[in-house]
Amino acid sequence: MTASPDVLKKADTLVGQGRAAEALALTQPLATAAEPTHAALTSHAVVLKALRRPQEALAFNEQATRRFPASGVAWHNLAATLGDLGRGDAARKAAEEAFRRGLDVSQTWSVYARALLAVGALDEAERAYRECLLRAPGEVEVATEYANVIWMRRGDMAAAQAVLDGAFHGGASPAVLLLVKAKLLEGSGDHPAAARLLAMGVERMPGELPVLLAAAQAAVETGAIAEAERFAAAALALGPDRPEVLNQATIVELAAGRPDKALAAARRGLAIDPGNQSLWGWAATAARAAGDPLYGEVYDYEHMVGAYQLETPQGWASLEAYLAELATVLRRMHPYDQHPFHQSLRHGSQTMQPLTGTTEPVLQAFFQAIDKPIREHMAWLGQGTDPLRRRNTGKYLIDGAWSVSLKPGGFHKDHFHPQGWLSSAFYVETPDQALDAGDKGGWIRFGQPPIKLDPPLQPEHYVRPQPGRLVLFPSYMWHGTEPFTTDERRLTIAFDVIPG
Repeated sequence: MTASPDVLKKADTLVGQGRAAEALALTQPLATAAEPTHAALTSHAVVLKALRRPQEALAFNEQATRRFPASGVAWHNLAATLGDLGRGDAARKAAEEAFRRGLDVSQTWSVYARALLAVGALDEAERAYRECLLRAPGEVEVATEYANVIWMRRGDMAAAQAVLDGAFHGGASPAVLLLVKAKLLEGSGDHPAAARLLAMGVERMPGELPVLLAAAQAAVETGAIAEAERFAAAALALGPDRPEVLNQATIVELAAGRPDKALAAARRGLAIDPGNQSLWGWAATAARAAGDPLYGEVYDYEHMVGAYQLETPQGWASLEAYLAELATVLRRMHPYDQHPFHQSLRHGSQTMQPLTGTTEPVLQAFFQAIDKPIREHMAWLGQGTDPLRRRNTGKYLIDGAWSVSLKPGGFHKDHFHPQGWLSSAFYVETPDQALDAGDKGGWIRFGQPPIKLDPPLQPEHYVRPQPGRLVLFPSYMWHGTEPFTTDERRLTIAFDVIPG
C-alpha cells in the first residue's frame, strides 16, 4: 500500500491535536504493508510514541533502518526512540550512525547529547550540547538541558546563565527563557532574585500570561502578597476562564487568607477542566483551610495511601540481595553533585535518563515486580465518583520513572505531580539512624502545602520508609520528605501511573 502524503499529513495533524488514537487508524495499514515507505514507518512510530507506546514504535524505527540503511533520518529516529526508552548506549551508536550517513542537524546532536549523558560520558555530552546550539542557537529546550547539566555537575550559576543568555541572543523566546532563568535562580536557593526577575519580566512583557502566573507564584513564595494579588488580577483580566489562571488565583487567595474565595476559584476551574490534577490539589488545600467537607473526600489517607513490600524478583535469592544489586546499578546513574534546578529535591541528585525501557536486568525486574502491588492498589481503591477513583480503569501505564539519591541534609520540597494519576516512592536504601531518631527525619509526609498560610497547615500523614517498601498515593496529594542530617544516604525510585 502506497503511503499517501495527504494521509500522513492528516495523521500528523491529528497527533498535534492530541488525537493520536485516530491517527493510528491511518498509519497502521500503511506501516504494516508488505513494503512500507520510509514516511509511513516514520509517521507510525511517531503516533505510537504519542500513545505512550515507545517499545512498539522502536520496532518500526528498526525496520526503517533495515529497509533504508543509507538514511541518516532513519538512524536519527531510531536513536531518539532508544533515548526515550533509556537505552543510552544503543542510542549513542544509532546517532553516530546518523552522523556517518551525512546527517548533521541540531536535533541529532541533542539526541546524541542525551545518549551520552545516559552512559555517563558527561564531558562528551556537554560538547554535543554545544554543537547542537551552534546549529540552533535559539533552541530553548536544549539550552535549558545544557544549563541544567552545568548546574548539576559544577553548581556554576554564571556558566549556566551564560548558556541561557546565548539562547536569547540566538533568537529564543524571551518569555520562555525568563521562566527558565527564574527556575535556575529558585533552584539555587535565591528565591528573592527569581521573584525580582519575574516582576521585571511582567513590566516588560505585561501580556505574557505564563510570566504573570510565575511572577504571582514567586511573590507568594517570598511573602509579597499584595504584589501576588496584583499579578493574579492582571492574569485574570487576560484569561478569566483559563484553568491555569484560576489555579493561580486559588493559590493567591489562599496566601491572602481567603480560603472560601480560593475554593470558589478552584471549583470554577474544575467546572471548566474536571480532570485538572493541579486544581484538585489546590482545591483540597482550600477546602481544608475553609473547613469544607471536600477535603475529606479527596484526602482520605486511610483509603488512598497504600504501602506494599516488594516480593523478591525471580532470579535473586532474597530481597536484600536484589536491593543490593539494584543500588549498585542506580548509584552509577547518579554522577551529579547538585539537584536539578527544576525539580523538588534538594541536596541530592536525580537520574536524567528514562528508566522504563532499560535493558538492565535488575531494573527490568523492578518494573515486573511492581505490577502486582500496583494492581492490588487499584483493586483496593475500587470505583467511585471522587477524582481519584473515577479514573480507575483497572489498567495502567507507567508514565515516567526516575531515581533520587539524597545525601545528608537532603529532602523533597512539598509538591504534587499534576500529570499523574498515582504517584509513588520505592525505597532502595534508607537512612535508618535518621528514621529511628524520633523526629521523622527521612520519612515521607503528606498534606502540607508548599506555601505559608495563617494558620499553617501541617503534615497530617507519614509513612516510614524501609528497604523494599513501595508507597502509592494520589498524584494530586501534597507530599515531601522530612530533612535528615545523619551521615547516610536515601536512594529511591519514583514513577507516575496513569490509567491505561
